[in-house]
Amino acid sequence: MSAASRHQIAAQIVQSDHAFADIVRAAGPPPLRRNAPVNQRFADIIEAIVSQLLATSAADTIHARVVLACGGTVDESAVLLAGADTLKAAGLSRTKAAAMVELAQYIKDGHINVGRHGRMSNEQILRELTMVRGIGPWTVQMYLMHTLARRDVWPTGDYGVRAGWSVLHGLDEPISESGLRDEGERFVGVRSDVAWYCWRALHFARDAK
Repeated sequence: MSAASRHQIAAQIVQSDHAFADIVRAAGPPPLRRNAPVNQRFADIIEAIVSQLLATSAADTIHARVVLACGGTVDESAVLLAGADTLKAAGLSRTKAAAMVELAQYIKDGHINVGRHGRMSNEQILRELTMVRGIGPWTVQMYLMHTLARRDVWPTGDYGVRAGWSVLHGLDEPISESGLRDEGERFVGVRSDVAWYCWRALHFARDAK
């Protein structure tokens, strides 16, 4: 996508909700999104599993340990060889470690084929990946946004998006998931970028303290 197209998306968001005008000026156009290679997709899902319910710094530390436990390359074979106990020792919860092993096994057995995800809808991918115990909607949404470059993902369960939205709109408390879901209807088609601006708004607000 060209820079001009990203500027058009930013303008569309501001037109839909003028509360985004200041953050668009401060942050610039939304990021370029590129579909990751197929051989990167499994590792990206593993990283998203690590990040569930963790602060960024803690997630980065634990993810580095997971990579080390996998011998430096996170793929299905390495995760299965490491096993749940070794992954748990890297700092994961038992649920997350088990989810990684189950995902690897599902892919090895052909129940999940990440190579097909580029041709599947968001809803189809969500249904497929959440067959794995321990993978929920948030993990799949991060994968859709950051790995598959989908522009219309609306992670209403993400605290940062809810908090950023509330900062932009001057709310005293983070908006509810259901409230954010309703608000997102006016941005259909570019909701991944709206979420990005909410994250940026929260980041700027924390830096300003």
